[in-house]
Amino acid sequence: MTNEERRLHAAALLRELGHDFVARTLSDDQLDELTSQLAMILAIVKKGEHRVRTFSSDRTSDFASLIPEGRQGDKHQLFLDSIVSGAANPMGLNAAVWREGDVAVMEVTLGRAFEGAPGRAHGGVIAALLDETMGVVHVLQEALAYTAQLDIKYIAPAPIGESIIARAWLSHRVGRKLYIDASLHAGEVQLASATALFIAIDPSTFVQSGVGTS
Repeated sequence: MTNEERRLHAAALLRELGHDFVARTLSDDQLDELTSQLAMILAIVKKGEHRVRTFSSDRTSDFASLIPEGRQGDKHQLFLDSIVSGAANPMGLNAAVWREGDVAVMEVTLGRAFEGAPGRAHGGVIAALLDETMGVVHVLQEALAYTAQLDIKYIAPAPIGESIIARAWLSHRVGRKLYIDASLHAGEVQLASATALFIAIDPSTFVQSGVGTS
């Protein structure tokens, strides 16, 4: 097992721990035992060296080809630490990502840690999922861009513990401005729709902005 595989496995366990902690009631003794164990685990983690998230502008033209066409068994990873689609982020959504032609797709089953109202996903989590899916569209367009404006219409409650799928596509582009639309469904039920404006930037500017410093 490689170091990256070990990291992904550890992150998956930490995610499961977080969701189960939110979903369960623990006794005083259980909480005291858990706290003691977590203190030891945190001490182990803090012994590691600080990581630096690197980004190479040379890879930008390759990103589109890296996203698989159609749903595949293994989750695709553009950025391992992404809060939405990165499997190595224990606090993230761990969404799967793929493309259907020029349409970006993300699928996720949200755990209890992302609950807002009982049995429903928090609206901010839904916004993050839509924003990330729309962000993949500019990757498919071989551009790097920042979200300038995001407008969401919440249509129905997003469920916890059930698969939901976001799709996003380019509406039109005017110079550096990319106008992107998106929708979110649980089966046949539409949960939300969104429109966004992204501003494309020079890849070297993205690299120089300090992205990746941890």
